Amino acid sequence: MRALVFTKASTVELQDLDEPRPAPGEVAIRVVASGICGSELHGVRHTDFRKPPLVMGHELAGTTADGRRVTVNPLLSCDSCDQCLRGDEHLCRNRAILGIHRPGAFAETVVVPEAAVYVIPDSMSFETAAMVEPLANAVHAVRLARPEGNPRIAVIGAGTIGLVTLLVALEHSDQVTISDLDEGRLAIASRLGGRAVTELTGEFDIVIDAVGAEQTHKISVDVLRPGGVAVWIGLLSTQAGFDGQEIVRSEKRVLGSYCYRRADFAEALEIAGRVRLDWTTTFPFESGAEIFGELLEGRRDVIKALLQP
Repeated sequence: MRALVFTKASTVELQDLDEPRPAPGEVAIRVVASGICGSELHGVRHTDFRKPPLVMGHELAGTTADGRRVTVNPLLSCDSCDQCLRGDEHLCRNRAILGIHRPGAFAETVVVPEAAVYVIPDSMSFETAAMVEPLANAVHAVRLARPEGNPRIAVIGAGTIGLVTLLVALEHSDQVTISDLDEGRLAIASRLGGRAVTELTGEFDIVIDAVGAEQTHKISVDVLRPGGVAVWIGLLSTQAGFDGQEIVRSEKRVLGSYCYRRADFAEALEIAGRVRLDWTTTFPFESGAEIFGELLEGRRDVIKALLQP
């Protein structure tokens, strides 16, 4: 089969590999669409977390040998550690992630545990189904914020995670503002129903940072009302960047959001059927290495690239 392989820092290559065979309890999926995640663009610049040679890809949709149209929860938990037993399987001490710890979906075929497979509706396109995974991240982040009433919500960043967070936030409030410096992305955010701005002003009950830079960390805290909550989902910087005394004096809360619970993934699959996810761009699998390189070099006219083997 053909596969897009992370071979060394900042390099992915199209290669021919042996087709994987499922073990008991696993299923082979013929991939129809797979998304390039921002975490993969960051990850391939180094070899400390994702270890080459590696077939990446954790956002996918495809078909099984028995004809099911499916997507996959790529977060694989042990179901036996203390975190799993308390219902936080996304924080499993033994977790594995498709495309990081085992071969992923940048291939014509991927093998996954049967328990990770979710059947999609006949009315749902494979391109939409491949977006369920990023949407699940947004479901989890918004859930952590515990929106009540009609809260003033701000989303920082109008990339993929920012836009899906906007869509989920709009399920809870009609007062959702999204900020970015890219006018093209702001235009899409506005079309999706958000109040699109280049700079956040005023104050908000909830701020979700979908960028994760030191500067956006600071902004997320600065524009919070006293007692408000900031949820950090972006991973761009390791530096916090905010005033710790402001957290104390105004009882502001900062929460990290990582992946999602299975219930979040199931909810994302349901939400995907009614929100607008038509801002993706599809590319043939053969051009995957080229598209990866262009995105690494900063190509901005593509928010979410989907590869079609």
